[in-house]
Amino acid sequence: MLPSRDFWFAMVKTIVSVNTSFAALTGLSASNLVGAGLESCFPDKVARARLLSGSSLPIETGLRHLDGSTTPVELILRPIVFAGRPHHVVAVRDLQARKEAEQHIHYLAHHDALTSLPNRSHFNGRIDQEIAALAKGESLAVLCLDLDRFKEVNDLFGHAAGDKVLQTAASRVTAVLDGRHMMARLGGDEFAVLMPGVANPAAASRLAETILETLRMTSDTPEINSISTSIGIALYPDDATDRQALLTHADTALYRAKSEGRNTYRFFEASMGTEVRERRMLEHDLRLAIAREELRLVFQPQQEIRGGNVTGFEALLRWKHPTRGDISPAIFIPVAEETGAILEIGDWVLRAACREAVTWTQPLTVAVNVSAVQLYNADFVKELHQILLETGLPPRRLEIEITETALVRDFNRALATLRQIKALGVRIAMDDFGTGYSSLSNLRAFPFDKIKIDGSFVKSVNSNDQAATIVRAVLGLGRGLGLPVLAEGVETDAELQFLQDEQCDEVQGYLLGRPAAIASFRNFTHADAVLDVGDDLPVTKSA
Repeated sequence: MLPSRDFWFAMVKTIVSVNTSFAALTGLSASNLVGAGLESCFPDKVARARLLSGSSLPIETGLRHLDGSTTPVELILRPIVFAGRPHHVVAVRDLQARKEAEQHIHYLAHHDALTSLPNRSHFNGRIDQEIAALAKGESLAVLCLDLDRFKEVNDLFGHAAGDKVLQTAASRVTAVLDGRHMMARLGGDEFAVLMPGVANPAAASRLAETILETLRMTSDTPEINSISTSIGIALYPDDATDRQALLTHADTALYRAKSEGRNTYRFFEASMGTEVRERRMLEHDLRLAIAREELRLVFQPQQEIRGGNVTGFEALLRWKHPTRGDISPAIFIPVAEETGAILEIGDWVLRAACREAVTWTQPLTVAVNVSAVQLYNADFVKELHQILLETGLPPRRLEIEITETALVRDFNRALATLRQIKALGVRIAMDDFGTGYSSLSNLRAFPFDKIKIDGSFVKSVNSNDQAATIVRAVLGLGRGLGLPVLAEGVETDAELQFLQDEQCDEVQGYLLGRPAAIASFRNFTHADAVLDVGDDLPVTKSA
C-alpha cells in the first residue's frame, strides 16, 4: 500500500509512476515524468545521494518546477513491491508554507514589536560578527542611548503616548544612520547603535551630536517635544576587547552622561571604575549567600486556562543582602552565570524546590529554571538524579525550564543532556519562546513537553498587532506539535481573555498570583481538591 501522502512517486533508479498531485506540483504531466531520472526533479546531488542510500530519515531539498523555480520539499523513502517487482516509493511533502511561517516567526522574534528595530539578541549577534570581521588596526563604537525622563512622559500623557515617543525616537535616529550602522531597542527606553569602521573617536562624537540634534526636532505633539536622550560611547578595542565588556562600558558612560545633566554624551573612561568595584563586591557576596542563608524561594502559580485549576508552581529565586536589601534576580543571576556561582546556587534551588514540593499533598508540578551553565555541566544529570532520590519527589512532578539560547552553544551535547533528563521522567519546558532563535527545528529535535511564551509579547497582545501575531503563531505551533503552551506575564483581564479566545492551555502572571512564600498557597498544595484562586491569596489584578 502506498503511503497516505499528498504527493508521491515510485521508482527504481528512474521514475516509474507518479500521482496527479506530484505532477501538478512540478508543473509537468505524468507522462513526461515517467522514465525521467531523479535529477530532473531534484537537482541537489547531495540530497539525491542521501535518498538513494536508502536512508529512512526525512530529507529536505528543492523540487524543480517546469519554469526552473524550486519549492522546498521533504522526501521520505520506503521500499515497496510495485507491479510485482521491488521498487521504492518517495513521499513528497511541500514545505513552502512551513518555511515561510518559520521565516516570519524568525523575523518577528529578532525584532522589537513596537519599533520594528532589531532586538537585543539580534544586536549582540551583529556586534560579535563585526568584531570577528575587523582587521588589525580597525575600530568600532557602541553608543548606548537612554531617553531622558521617559517615565514622566508615560505618567503625564499615558502609555500610548510613551509608545509613540519610542517609535519617533527610533525612526528619527535610524534616518541619520548609514548602511553599516545598526540601531536596536534593548528594552524599555534603552537603545543602542553599532558604528563599525570608526576612524577615530571624533567620528563617534559627530554621530552622537547628530543623534542629539535630530531628537531635538520640534513637533506639534507635546509629548514628542519632550524627547531627548543621554548617550554613552565605548570603543573597540581601546575600551574593551569583547562584546559584553564593550556594552558594559558604554552603559557606564551613559550613566555618567545622565548624572552630568542629560541630553549629552560621554565616552567611557577608565576612571569610571566604581561600577566595576561594585560588581566585584557583588560577586564576592553572592558566593557567600548560600552559607549565610540569604537565598530563599518564592512560588508563582500556573493555572489551567479552561478549568481554572492550579496545575503547579514556578519556583523563583530571591536574594536578600544583609546591607543592600533585596537584589533583583536580573542583576545577580547574570553575575552568577558569568562567575560560575550558578552551579552551586542552581543545585541549591533544585534541592530546595524538590524538598518543598514533596511535602504537598496535592500532586502539583514544580518548575525550576536551569541556566546554560548548569545544562552544559558534565555532572548535571547525575546531580539532578541524586536530588530526586534524596528528596523523594516523583520525577514527573519536576519541570525543568530551559531557554532556547541555552541549546545552541553545542546542539549535540544539549540534545544528549535533555534526553538523559527526559529518561529520568522529568518534564522539560522551553522557556521565553519568541525571544531567542524561535526555531521550529529545535522544537522538533529536542524532547520538550511544554512551550512558554515570554511575557513581553503577552503584555502587548491587545495593543500591538505584531505581538498578537507572534502569540497566535506560537499557540498554533504548539497545537501542531501536540505541545501545551503556557503564557507568562498575564497581568490584565484583557490579556487573559485574548489567551482564552486563542485557546492557550495555561497561564501565569500577576493577575493570577504574585510570587510569594509557598505558605500563602496552602489551599492549593494541601487542600483535598485543587481550587480556583481565591481572595485570600496574594493575587493582584492590574487595571
